[in-house]
Amino acid sequence: MIQKVKVKNVILGDGIPKICVPVMGKTDTEILKAAEEAAKSEADLVEWRADFWKNGHPTEELDGLLKNLQNILEDKPLLFTIRTKGEGGEYDGSKETYGNLLRQAAKRADLVDVEVFMPELTADLLIKEIQSEGSKVVASNHEFFKTPSKEQMVKRLMTMEELGADIAKIAVMPESEKDVLTLLDATQEMKNGKAKIPVITMSMSELGVVSRISGEFFGSALTFASLTQVSAPGQLSLKDLKKILQILHKK
Repeated sequence: MIQKVKVKNVILGDGIPKICVPVMGKTDTEILKAAEEAAKSEADLVEWRADFWKNGHPTEELDGLLKNLQNILEDKPLLFTIRTKGEGGEYDGSKETYGNLLRQAAKRADLVDVEVFMPELTADLLIKEIQSEGSKVVASNHEFFKTPSKEQMVKRLMTMEELGADIAKIAVMPESEKDVLTLLDATQEMKNGKAKIPVITMSMSELGVVSRISGEFFGSALTFASLTQVSAPGQLSLKDLKKILQILHKK
């Protein structure tokens, strides 16, 4: 049975998938303005993609900006993410700096994204350190050029759980309709007995859009939508995604 995860007033792993929107500004002003728009929206959670932040991530400024984001978002949970170049993002610094930034962010953010398969990263220790600060961990893995086999995706999600993550996430790139079905099949297998924690899965690009709206049926606890900026290929607008999920929920 999947253990639900409560973050502020949001429960992941229960009922209709929750919707997260990204904040991707380069400057503090852009980031805070985008956060204000997200706070007023119908999104359930907000992800700050800090890999787009262009001031070099000094510790004191990171803490101050996170504090301001929390003040703006109030009851909406904040997910802190630094996506690396290897997994489709902008960050190309050292793994040591990456870990230090996540530890620092954990003091303010409600959830922290950890790329658990980063080479030479001691993921289980980093996860425990983040959780000790009171933050939940979203273990993640992104494949921007292919869709692994069903067995491989299930194995990766199970590894995330074994490492101690609160939530497991995988995003893959489809090359065919069959790839999308493979992702959904892996998701359903996790839902039907494999997983003990909520999972987030998605097949990217226009080909994989169906995976972003069908989580309630196959087992993905959260999906991503755009307000003004798209953080991954195939994202729908918040308005459209919200409407679709509400229609599908009326079984």
